[in-house]
Amino acid sequence: MSADPYLLAHTGIFVILMTLLVQWFIASKTKASQSGAIPGKLDPSLSHESFVFRAHRTFQNSLENLPLMLGTTFLALFISANALWTGIFIWLFAMARIGHMALYYAIATETNPSPRTWFFMLGLIANVGLLALCGVSFLP
Repeated sequence: MSADPYLLAHTGIFVILMTLLVQWFIASKTKASQSGAIPGKLDPSLSHESFVFRAHRTFQNSLENLPLMLGTTFLALFISANALWTGIFIWLFAMARIGHMALYYAIATETNPSPRTWFFMLGLIANVGLLALCGVSFLP
């Protein structure tokens, strides 16, 4: 059995997907637990002081960020970009999303930038870094 050079990347993808699944469960459970909850509708009067709102936004923010990251990740794997750096960027994104999630759940603030903004930016930097790695991999 050969060693997987992309094991770091593969485990990072697993963590990202598990984080999304956890966020989905938390957002669904907290919303469904509200009296008079209507499937597919969020009370428009809710804001950051509501955990239901924050759980929903955390999940939505991950959904907004994942397509580009997963597309970039799959491109890196398809073109055999440097395995170590691919794994590092994926794990950086995974940890940034977990940090963003934890802060969004814990802190009810409408201040911008908020502490979670730093984790959002870290995830963005990881994504841009991985995309740049893919671009460099195309060079002769």
